[in-house]
Amino acid sequence: MAELGALLGDPARANMLAALMDGRALPAGELAYVARVTPQTASGHLAKLTDANLLALEKRGRHRYFRLASPLVASMVESIMAVAAIQLPARRAPVSYMDDRMRTARTCYDHTAGRLGVGIADAMAACGYVVFGEDGAAITETGTGFLADFGIARDVGRRSRRSFCRPCLDWSERRPHIAGIVGAAILDRCLELGWVEKSKDTRALAITPAGARGLDKTFGIQFSSTTLPTLRRIASVANAAGASSNLNTSRTSGRNAPVR
Repeated sequence: MAELGALLGDPARANMLAALMDGRALPAGELAYVARVTPQTASGHLAKLTDANLLALEKRGRHRYFRLASPLVASMVESIMAVAAIQLPARRAPVSYMDDRMRTARTCYDHTAGRLGVGIADAMAACGYVVFGEDGAAITETGTGFLADFGIARDVGRRSRRSFCRPCLDWSERRPHIAGIVGAAILDRCLELGWVEKSKDTRALAITPAGARGLDKTFGIQFSSTTLPTLRRIASVANAAGASSNLNTSRTSGRNAPVR
């Protein structure tokens, strides 16, 4: 713990880890920029993080790229962010537009976080699709059917050693969102449907107008026009509607009704 604390306690290294929380692999030069240090200083920081197995190095030709070594490292960083947000005294820094976008929807390594991620978790729990416990989370039989209707294969991640479904404490909402294989699959499906879009140089996700409608219809999550971030590209409503037509409409009543 002391060794990890010493590594994470440096602001430059902390910024590097935070920049990699979207699951991408970034070059050393870009990580030096986000850490606000020289390339030479960045090389030293990256070497320490790599030696500690917090980062993984990928060589692509003459270039070197760094990513978080595992989902476990991402979970640790997100947990530290949550503790910092909850336990440390509140700072009176003004809330920026980017802060609001990050709190609305963002990636947490390979799954969805922020109000959107917590909203999906709350909706699925209320419908009985997922059960959260002290030691983890489990998808129910009806939840498996719901995910299949949503376009996520029933055998997703069956051969993976990763956690299938687990709660991840959200640092901004201070409640859990869904992580693990299921959380990653939900984010991938939302991206495939054009409901959310990734943004350059930030973990914030843009919710498209088609996404606002789809999230409302499927999960009962409503985003007003004032919470929609500026879009770089608006997804085709027709494509989103066609992709979501696989949902079994018989699940919109009774025990599987969307949460309102």
